[in-house]
Amino acid sequence: MTATTLTINNATAAPLQEVPSLPVNDFRDTLQELVQQQEHRVSAFFGLPASPAGRGLELVAVLSHPEAGKCELVRTAVQDSFPSLTPDCPAFHWFERELAEQYCLEIPGHPWLKPIRFQPPLPGACSRKTATAPNLTVGDTNYFTLAGEACHEVAVGPVHAGVIEPGHFRFQCLGEDVYSLEISLGYQHRGLEKMLPGGPDRRTLPLIATASGDSSIASTTAYAQLCESLDPGLQPESGALLLRGIAAELERLANHVGDLGALAGDVAFLTTAAFCGRLRGEFLNMTAEICGNRFGRNLVCPGGVNMTFTPAQAGKILAWLQRVLPEVENALELMFESATVLDRFEGTGTVSKAAALELGLVGPAARACGVALDLRHSHPYGCYKVSAPALAAGTSGDVLARAWLRRQEIAASAAWLQKQLAGWQKENCRHRGTPRLAPGMIAVSMVEAWRGEMCHVAVTAADGTFRRYKIVDPSFHNWFGLAMAMRGEQISHFPICNKSFNLSYCGHDL
Repeated sequence: MTATTLTINNATAAPLQEVPSLPVNDFRDTLQELVQQQEHRVSAFFGLPASPAGRGLELVAVLSHPEAGKCELVRTAVQDSFPSLTPDCPAFHWFERELAEQYCLEIPGHPWLKPIRFQPPLPGACSRKTATAPNLTVGDTNYFTLAGEACHEVAVGPVHAGVIEPGHFRFQCLGEDVYSLEISLGYQHRGLEKMLPGGPDRRTLPLIATASGDSSIASTTAYAQLCESLDPGLQPESGALLLRGIAAELERLANHVGDLGALAGDVAFLTTAAFCGRLRGEFLNMTAEICGNRFGRNLVCPGGVNMTFTPAQAGKILAWLQRVLPEVENALELMFESATVLDRFEGTGTVSKAAALELGLVGPAARACGVALDLRHSHPYGCYKVSAPALAAGTSGDVLARAWLRRQEIAASAAWLQKQLAGWQKENCRHRGTPRLAPGMIAVSMVEAWRGEMCHVAVTAADGTFRRYKIVDPSFHNWFGLAMAMRGEQISHFPICNKSFNLSYCGHDL
């Protein structure tokens, strides 16, 4: 019997020709069965032009299975059209909108085929000018509307107060109640995916590091693992892998503490807001102590790390952590024991477990709904194959659950970090090398960024350069979760719902 998928582990590569290429109907049936019946999740779904000059497009799907800890790869060839999977598998809806925009692909049956970034088509797009759906054309800026005399519409952004990135939010309301929120992004689109084919070269690693600036360690780790799977000569030593993990957990601590402070600020609980604003900087400075950059942008590289880390540095950061962590706990205890804060958080912006599974939510947003997804445990990589922070969990799916889960993860990451730093016995090796990638391969690398699953997929050409490089940031999965959280809520609850997800605009707008 012919295999319908290729099964691989996380952070591994295989010849592209070994990935089964199925007829379109068989491809759709396979994906529906894996997602609906076998509980796989959609980690990546993207287009691969048949050749630089040829006509036609391949669709490549990467599905992951939390229980088995494996990834399933499958592909199909299409010309101008592909029947939508979204009505049966909603987790594909955002991917299909991206495909229609990037490759002018017609996707009949999709309920709302709008652009997600308003970008020009990628090289290899079909000859059609537009892709269509009933009453909608790619390029349109139509929004959902609510009819009736008492209905009204509220438009927020794209320009926001403070330093927040640009994004547009369109609310359909009846009085103060939100019936629909539609999120329009793309203002941060930089064409990053167009710049990566032909690499790796001098600019590849800096581009990856700034794909989502607050997730630089996660992004560069995913990239490094891809290169290492495609070049057997790039095998990091254990000290380098552990240093990557230490930096990743510091990145998680900095962002979770900052998020909880921002949530406190949105309900005018200024004590915790002020404390967390300062304490976030402490964790960023710990990363700077390791590599000279507060966001870790020059630390991780293919084959290991760019910096040495000494026992003296480990001891300094350990003492630093032990001084700062009681302050963090004190600031959070003040907030979580405040009746006024709990009144605003509890029962607000609820997303059900069923909705989280259908939409394919990841990270804290999914775990707060009772979906136990954490790649450090399900698809372990690097130092997490040896040990990982404890898995945090929630059930209620509201703002309180998303906030409380961050508090759990702060405690888990801090405990893990202290153990690793206390055991750091010798200086690690420093590595600098140029990847020499195997030709004709496909590689998948997933890491648990602080927002959740981040998936990088690379396909190499005959000369060993990147033919296609696909990045799926966790925010790509979760933006529609924010829209769901606002259904039936009062519009005044939007700031805390938004902060409880705290998604990346630039990470989405690649």
